[in-house]
Amino acid sequence: MVDTDALLKSARQVFARRGFDATSVREIARDAGVDPALMAHYFGSKEELWSAVVGQIAEQAAPMIRATAELRRSDLGRRQRVEQALVIFIDRVFNEPDIGLFFSTAAVEHGERLVFLIERLVRPYHDVFLPLLKDAMKSGELASNDPEVVYWMLVNAISKTVSYSHVLAAFSSLPGRPAVFKRTVLASALGMLGQASPSS
Repeated sequence: MVDTDALLKSARQVFARRGFDATSVREIARDAGVDPALMAHYFGSKEELWSAVVGQIAEQAAPMIRATAELRRSDLGRRQRVEQALVIFIDRVFNEPDIGLFFSTAAVEHGERLVFLIERLVRPYHDVFLPLLKDAMKSGELASNDPEVVYWMLVNAISKTVSYSHVLAAFSSLPGRPAVFKRTVLASALGMLGQASPSS
């Protein structure tokens, strides 16, 4: 029986390394150890395969998105909700670091692929996390800044630091100590939130 999830993950890794245009279905099949005809049978064209990869990532992210959305109705303080959202996000990034690499490559797309990426993968998470930041800033529990900029700085800093840990490894031993690395990323992300405004 063919493990289509494994095939999609293999495709994700090749797309992440080379980008859509430079990737061939034959190369993906070779990396996955299957016949290219099998990839075509299950996923169709390269475009359809890329869309299926985005769909797989979106499905895997769904529990994270639900958990983040539920924080807005929790008993936690508004800043604590943001902090817990970061814990959830960092767990996800460390579990699947190659997703960040795929996104870095895919985000340079234009036209329909970029629209699909945003609507299927980016917007659902953005739309549950951003209100947490806005609530915390409005209450004075976070310093008042542009919430969009804060969101993108947090998400990109975390994702790229973990996804490109092989580059960080040239300068730091942290990537070789995953548990310590994860704690350090979380502490640094929490530090980026800064202090509440003095008037709060």
